[in-house]
Amino acid sequence: MAKKPRPATPRVIVTRRLPPNVEARMAELFDTVFNIGDVPMDRAALTRAMAQCDVLVPSVTDHLDAALIEAAPERLQLIASFGSGVDHIDLHATRQKGIIVTNTPGVLTEDTADMTMALILSVPRRLAEGEKLVRSGAWTGWSPSGMLGHRIGGKRLGIIGMGRIGRAVARRAAAFGLSIAYHNRHRLPFEVEQELQAHWHGDLDSLLAGSDIVSIHCPLNADSRGMIDVRRIALMRSDAYLINTSRAEITDEPALIAALAEGRIAGAGLDVYTHEPAVDPRLLDLSNVVLLPHMGSATIEGRDATGARVIANIRSWVDGHRPPNQVLEGWV
Repeated sequence: MAKKPRPATPRVIVTRRLPPNVEARMAELFDTVFNIGDVPMDRAALTRAMAQCDVLVPSVTDHLDAALIEAAPERLQLIASFGSGVDHIDLHATRQKGIIVTNTPGVLTEDTADMTMALILSVPRRLAEGEKLVRSGAWTGWSPSGMLGHRIGGKRLGIIGMGRIGRAVARRAAAFGLSIAYHNRHRLPFEVEQELQAHWHGDLDSLLAGSDIVSIHCPLNADSRGMIDVRRIALMRSDAYLINTSRAEITDEPALIAALAEGRIAGAGLDVYTHEPAVDPRLLDLSNVVLLPHMGSATIEGRDATGARVIANIRSWVDGHRPPNQVLEGWV
């Protein structure tokens, strides 16, 4: 396929509001159109945007399926996604169309690991329940049997997906006295396992059955979608907790809700939901679940770094180079 000419000052359309300094820099460098209202674009709006730009800057709320990509005119040459995940983009369709896709890996690792660790602490120690009790005015004071939870020191943390974030979580968890087990597509080198004091489980079922806390950190793809299903949730112990700051679709959400409601697992900490921003009302009624509004990576520093990576990818492409964070089909 012949290379298309790259404009010196590309028209860039950004689908969501970005940090002010990021938008200011993009406005300086490119012919940039921003989504001032910050309302997620529907399918018609995305179609119009893709027809009017050389570079589209979407986020995880924008689902660019094969039909949308195939309908895009030849003008669209680069999709510079704001975020590390690319499960919202049909990479096969972009490859067939000759559209380059970039992402922003690595910049949100520490932020997401911090939030994961916060959930690992919050759920067994019932922090959300305690905060609600104080606000309700119903708290009658300290008592020996009041608000009892479970300590995490000495427990086993099972990490599903030992990439950047999984490893960052392992480092934090070890400092709290948790032992680390993990399941990964490929076993880590011996030296990395030694550094993290992590034990590999080639069989996911055994990891689930033997863990006090399970934390999900794998990307969403054809292999991981629905991976934590009814059968695998049933393998978890009744005193175990599930933490998910990755992608909701990795779990069978109705099966998880049923297990929580029936006490077949002890609790969960969730930052992602299958139909977000809608949250299943049954989750809202459960006291053994900590619910967060997809804020695992929501730090000022992280968002600024993500924006800088998007800009670097676009500038590299404009200069005729391969963008440093180009995503290839089969990346996940």
